[in-house]
Amino acid sequence: MTDRRSFSHAIAEGDGISVIASVDDPDAARHAESQRAEAVVVLSDPRPIREATGLPILWRADVSFDAPVDSADAVLIAFDDDGRFAELHARATAMGLDCAVEVRNEEDLEEALERIDPEIFLLSPAEGDDDETPLECVLDLLAAVPAGKLAIADLPLVTRRDVEELEQAGCDAVIVGTSDVAALAGDLPPSV
Repeated sequence: MTDRRSFSHAIAEGDGISVIASVDDPDAARHAESQRAEAVVVLSDPRPIREATGLPILWRADVSFDAPVDSADAVLIAFDDDGRFAELHARATAMGLDCAVEVRNEEDLEEALERIDPEIFLLSPAEGDDDETPLECVLDLLAAVPAGKLAIADLPLVTRRDVEELEQAGCDAVIVGTSDVAALAGDLPPSV
């Protein structure tokens, strides 16, 4: 098993909102790291990404807890009512993984809190909600996340203005495309 990096620590530390880059290959992971991403999220086998970057990896895949999970630092589990949700969360945390729970509405968020009380929420806009923009949906969900929990925004398209609004509302991190990292990661730290 590889040495785990703390995904939760990476997105909680420091000032401002953390940028998590969505990557699909080692080159994209290296590029994201050079552009100041604080973590990466992958949809496929995380092993090649682990070899390319020292950033924490959130594995966003059908969680089967086989060999690739050893290369991830965190897994994403979508909230559902089929009964496997709590079991998957327990297995992930027993393996030493941070576990982000994806919720799409306030009812799911409240039920997830009652059933397992997760530390990290991935806030995704519900599909088919024509009354609100995806950003408005995420901001509404963010308002329902209890203090002390980490919140990650997952929006289809993210602008600098969206990032600023999410940061002002108290969001801890936002998932962005690899090409957007430098523009959305904020200013470079001052040189000393």
